[in-house]
Amino acid sequence: MKNVNYIINGVLAVAVVILFVMQFSGKKEVSTTKAVTTDSGSTASTLPVAYVNVDSLLENYNYAKDLNEIILKKAENSRANVNQKAASLQSEMQEFQRKISNNAFLTQERAEQEQQRLLNKRQELQDLDTRLSQELMEEQQKLNEQLRDSIVSQLKVFNQSRGFQVVFSNTAGDNILLANDAYDITAELLEYLNKNYATRK
Repeated sequence: MKNVNYIINGVLAVAVVILFVMQFSGKKEVSTTKAVTTDSGSTASTLPVAYVNVDSLLENYNYAKDLNEIILKKAENSRANVNQKAASLQSEMQEFQRKISNNAFLTQERAEQEQQRLLNKRQELQDLDTRLSQELMEEQQKLNEQLRDSIVSQLKVFNQSRGFQVVFSNTAGDNILLANDAYDITAELLEYLNKNYATRK
């Protein structure tokens, strides 16, 4: 019976020593909570999370504005190109109709050739419009990825001194229905992003 007591006491002593060593040699975690004032006036600590209002960020981030301007110019150029060719084709078709009405073609075969040429030209114009729209969509996607990568990489650096464990994105109130304003870091992040963009520019 005495042997059992010695064994139990020995195991307990080892457990206490292990707990003691773990307690004093363990790495202390840095607390990232901070105090905020609630609506009722009392103070409470916030969790190490934050959110960014993406709509507001994209609307006010100068890099996003510049990328949007690039896309708008390309869309405008594409539209102007297609419209110019469409106006030229319309003019040729009206001329063709006038010649048909006045029997200006020497043979029926010649009239059919001209009609086929105009139909081919119309098909080429439709193909051009489709191709330019596709290129514009691909360019938009590429620029969106550039913008996202820029924001995410800078957010990582921005967060090094803030210690958030999670940063949510909120678009038009879709993802976060209700949150204390203390968790909204949009303005702070936006200032950081625009400052960095201005120095890069």
